[in-house]
Amino acid sequence: MKIKLLVIGKTDKGYLEDGVNEYLGRINNYTGTEIIVAPHKKQWSKLSANARKEKEAEIILKHIKQSDYCILLDEKGKRLTSEGFASLLEKIISGPCNKLLFVAGGPWGFSQSVYASANMKLSLSPMTFSHQLIRLVFLEQLYRAMTIIRGEPYHNP
Repeated sequence: MKIKLLVIGKTDKGYLEDGVNEYLGRINNYTGTEIIVAPHKKQWSKLSANARKEKEAEIILKHIKQSDYCILLDEKGKRLTSEGFASLLEKIISGPCNKLLFVAGGPWGFSQSVYASANMKLSLSPMTFSHQLIRLVFLEQLYRAMTIIRGEPYHNP
């Protein structure tokens, strides 16, 4: 199964990019994983929250295929332990879809059209993280889940 993480805007912090690349390399030992960086337009900062969500939705919806299993990383999503996330991943991976798409949106969340196109929402924490940091946090949890599924000692050495 191919796993993709769709994010809005580039990371401009080298230390975060290093961490992202470290975990991408680790995860790719288990399954093909890719980060898709959707462009963030500077003029969007002048838009209202709803207008910005709609602009982001135009980009996000182009990447969601009907055959994908799409999970939105959203503060109002389901909260899982690392073991619970591993169990969810294992169930999805053994299912009929061939691509698992995770989407990290902008600071105001997603438009209704994006919510309607997703299979579920997942919260990584009740706290809010920057759009740059969430990539590293998510990839670490994805790697952790892969090691839990395989019974490897990363989670509980």
